[in-house]
Amino acid sequence: MDLNPPPGENYANPRICFFHVLFKAGALAFYILSALFFDSFVIIFVVTVLLSALDFWVVKNVSGRILVGLRWWNEIDDDGESVWKFECLDQESLARMNKKDSWLFWWTLYLTAVIWIFFGIFSLIRFQADYLLVVGVCLTLSIANIVGFTKCRKDAKKQIQQFASQTIANRFSSTIQSAFSAV
Repeated sequence: MDLNPPPGENYANPRICFFHVLFKAGALAFYILSALFFDSFVIIFVVTVLLSALDFWVVKNVSGRILVGLRWWNEIDDDGESVWKFECLDQESLARMNKKDSWLFWWTLYLTAVIWIFFGIFSLIRFQADYLLVVGVCLTLSIANIVGFTKCRKDAKKQIQQFASQTIANRFSSTIQSAFSAV
C-alpha cells in the first residue's frame, strides 16, 4: 500500500470522503479532549461510542460501497451459523474507481485502528480499566470494518482472477478451434 496519495488526481467523492473521516476524527477528538470538559465517564463513554458507531455504519454502508466498491455483511443461516457475505462491483467498475478515494478509505481505516490500539496501551499503562472499555468498543468496531473489507477485497481479487483466467481460457480455446477449423 502506497504511503502517498496518488498525485494529480482529485477526490471523485469529496462529500463521502469528508464523512468517512468526520466520525473517525470526531470519536478520536472527543475521546482525547473530553477529559478537559467533562468529569462524567458516562458522557465520555456514550458520546465516544456513539461517534464510533456512526463511523462504523457510514464506512460499512456508505463509504465502502462508494469509495472502493465493496460491501460486506454477516447473516445467520437456518442452522444458526454465522455466514459472511461479500459484494463488489464488476471488474470494469472496480478498475475505474478513483485511486485517491481508495487511498483515503484504506489508510484512514487502518490508521484509526492503530490510534485506538495506542490509546488502549496508554489506558493499560495508566490502569484505567473504564477508559480501556471505551477503547475496546471503538477498536472492536474499527477492526470489524477492517476484517470485513479486507475479506471483501480478497474475495473481489479472487473473482477478478477467476474472470481473467476464464477469459484467457476462452480466448485460447477459441483460437485453437479457429486454427483447427481453418485446416
